[in-house]
Amino acid sequence: MPRPVCPRCCRPLGHCLCSLIPSLPSRTRVLILQHPDEVRHALNTARLAALGLQNAELKIGEHFPDLPHWLSDEYRACLLFPGDGAQTLPLSDGEDSRPLLLVVPDGTWRKARKLIYLNPLLAGLPRVSLPVGLPSRYRLRKAPGEVALATIEAIVAALELQEAPARFDTLLRPFEALIDGQIEAMGSETFQRNHQR
Repeated sequence: MPRPVCPRCCRPLGHCLCSLIPSLPSRTRVLILQHPDEVRHALNTARLAALGLQNAELKIGEHFPDLPHWLSDEYRACLLFPGDGAQTLPLSDGEDSRPLLLVVPDGTWRKARKLIYLNPLLAGLPRVSLPVGLPSRYRLRKAPGEVALATIEAIVAALELQEAPARFDTLLRPFEALIDGQIEAMGSETFQRNHQR
């Protein structure tokens, strides 16, 4: 018989994270496009980010035919994904004072690229990226490269860069609790052997 889960954070009731999830306002709108394979991921940080931000929405799928309707003229839409021509955040207002709509693909690098490929409108958006070398708090990750942040970490970094001096780090509290829980479950010896440098 499956364990009962919290309908909001989707964690087992004994490990519900809702008390740690903030409700943060932001000028920037965040649209997270999650690959279906990520929905059952142990961390699912995209869901935590969407729950913790008042101006965020999570969509799940590979094809997003409604994307044109989600890209409102009230916002300057851009894709948070590194690549040629990507501007490093923060963006200046210049002549366009509209707030940003940050479109964030959620999945492995390969799956995120697939989402962009399958949705040409995404590929046509201006790209923005984070400064190189931001440290990850995900102590269990074995992802390659120096831009390997969890989705929630990338969103927090992007918002803090774009909306400084506003802070969004309380969004990471449930993420850190999840990591601590995983380390506790595996035992400190296993963690030190496999993940400590």
